[in-house]
Amino acid sequence: MSEVLREKIKQKKAKIGIIGLGYVGLPLAIEFARKGYPVHGIDNDAAKIKLIQQKKNYIKDVINKDFLYAINNHFFTASSNYDKISDQEIIFICVPTPVTENKSPDISFIMNSAEEVFKRVKKHSLIILKSTTFPGTTEDFVQPLFESKGWKAGKDFYLSFSPERVDPGNKIYNTGNTPIVVGGVSKKCSELSVLIMQEVATKVHMVSSPRVAEMEKLLENIFRSVNIALVNEMARLCDRMGKINIWEVIEAASTKPFGFMPFYPGPGIGGHCIQIDPYYLDWAAKQYDFHTKFIELAAESNEEMPFYVKDMVMKDLANLPIKAANANVLVLGTTFKRDVEDHRNSPAIKVIELLYKEGITNINFHDPYMRTIRLMDKIFRVQELNEKLLRDADITVIVTDHTSYDYEWIVDFSKRVIDTRNATKKIKNNREKISLLGACTYKVT
Repeated sequence: MSEVLREKIKQKKAKIGIIGLGYVGLPLAIEFARKGYPVHGIDNDAAKIKLIQQKKNYIKDVINKDFLYAINNHFFTASSNYDKISDQEIIFICVPTPVTENKSPDISFIMNSAEEVFKRVKKHSLIILKSTTFPGTTEDFVQPLFESKGWKAGKDFYLSFSPERVDPGNKIYNTGNTPIVVGGVSKKCSELSVLIMQEVATKVHMVSSPRVAEMEKLLENIFRSVNIALVNEMARLCDRMGKINIWEVIEAASTKPFGFMPFYPGPGIGGHCIQIDPYYLDWAAKQYDFHTKFIELAAESNEEMPFYVKDMVMKDLANLPIKAANANVLVLGTTFKRDVEDHRNSPAIKVIELLYKEGITNINFHDPYMRTIRLMDKIFRVQELNEKLLRDADITVIVTDHTSYDYEWIVDFSKRVIDTRNATKKIKNNREKISLLGACTYKVT
């Protein structure tokens, strides 16, 4: 029966279901729909479904004309009803994988989705898990669920893991031109998965098992976590030593044409994967009595950066002729990275929380992509960015360096600026106003 599905894929007649219409699922759905496949998306978030039905694109990285083409030509539909799964032959699971309060993996979204598919899926369907997770999830959790029907993987149904590689805001790489990794629980599973992924990816790399694909994804993100932790620690050391600017150090090191790749310090790591993935691997390693001390330490080091930024603010405030409780602090940029609307685990929100806990209650923020921030007992509402807002602030903190900001104008009308992203690097005037992360520039005039 795999030959039947193979032929349907080639003829673009295979019906595709995508569970989870967030930053991974929606772009994937539109890519398949754009190629002529009938796609039905499922999401428990009624607001997302309503927006799709109203033909409103809510993810910036999805090209709007592609989004409208898919809907207007009936290649893409969406609902919160899992019953459509019974019509689908290829099902992608693209749901969140958070951690618990104890930093343990929470695969409940994966398993809840898998159970809904299990109740409705027909024989000889292909299921591809894309949610980032620990090695063994596909084979030790998802596969036994489906085989409890009496089916055998690779014969009665096909199962693979193909990790997402979404980088919100990336202007070069997207769902359509980023190479994809696939690992199936059998050769047939892998071959079918490669066949369908080749329809939307420029290159598909097959590995020997889902475990390899699951570990590969963790390596990608932990590689970044460890290197960011390294430069964050060096930034703090440069600050402590004085007269050394970490940004100048990195620029100099980047002149080496081999053996060095630049990473940059910042106020902390946000988004989903880089902050979460080290704990997924750490948990999995402990099942084998192995402790990933180096990786866990890097994750902890990155999580300390919002506290470092908070200390920068408090240090500058201590040199001003006002009490900290009476200070007016403005935070610029609150999404987790520049030019995206995604605010998951944003370090800026953590900085605001830490300042609020220090007794600084007069905190304003501006971000072109956010309207409100809810923290504890308070709701912070976005403010209009104008000269008055800047002048009224005792300290302006640049946390997310959106390209829409005019940083020279911001510095001109601010009393003090704390720059955590080196966004003011091209500004030559008013340097005495700026405290630059990792540059030992705590002069207050």
